[in-house]
Amino acid sequence: MAFDDAYDALTDHEDDARWAYGTGFSDPLAGVTADLPDGVDRADLTAYCLMLGDDALILSHRLQQWVTRAPELEDELALANIGLDLLGQARLLLTRAGMAEGRGRDEDELAMRRSLSEFRNVRLAERADDDFAHLVARLCAFSVWRLELLQRLSGSTDPMLAAIAAKGVKEVTYHRDYAAQWVVRLGDGTDLSHQRMTTAIDALTPLLGELFEPHPVESRLAGAGVAVDPAGLRATFDEVWAYVLTTATLGPAAPVSSSAHTDGRDGLHGPELGEILDEMQGLARSVPGGAW
Repeated sequence: MAFDDAYDALTDHEDDARWAYGTGFSDPLAGVTADLPDGVDRADLTAYCLMLGDDALILSHRLQQWVTRAPELEDELALANIGLDLLGQARLLLTRAGMAEGRGRDEDELAMRRSLSEFRNVRLAERADDDFAHLVARLCAFSVWRLELLQRLSGSTDPMLAAIAAKGVKEVTYHRDYAAQWVVRLGDGTDLSHQRMTTAIDALTPLLGELFEPHPVESRLAGAGVAVDPAGLRATFDEVWAYVLTTATLGPAAPVSSSAHTDGRDGLHGPELGEILDEMQGLARSVPGGAW
């Protein structure tokens, strides 16, 4: 598809494949079979795709809120690009969820029409950030965890999940490196930046346990070779996280307590997610079926 100028691209209405934000996209999974692996429960696969898709969608929205608040213009652009990467991952995973569900719901419907209790993201993704140190600490921890998850998921017996994961590995590698560099810069910077980064890490630590607590859906699908058991990500996460914090003179890393809860995976969220959904879904809810 070619356009004479950017305005034509934004106002083109011949492309039916249209995301809620109004721009058309080519299919990055063209040629990948959409068949479900034999013996896989549709409800489990739907739930798993929603878990990973919601993680990306909600954190993407949080990053978008920083586009005009970052220390420098370069960082606003970097955060915008990271947010777009995660939004792209969310689109693919929600589309896969809709396919597995088989009820005719597409990515827009799943992103814009579900209630708070229907979202399956981990609580780490939805938290608001007090300042830039909190943001980069949270993004670093999330990216270290998600990169290891995607690397393992690229071997999934579900061809679409494997393809989505393989595509995301390169993206999240950059996300991890960008955020880790800021954690080191602030942690090993001035007394004030060190103090703020220490506070950010302390505030983050209680949220990390949920990342490694297997949900029954994850356990069943991991046994079938479709999903990744999050408990298996712990050793690599601890190693990388400790290295980043030690390099930033913030170490040694405080032990990450195991969580007996999978609150976010079970649809239990704080008021912060409600604030995100009010903002993210407001226009789509006020203009049902609208296209722009």
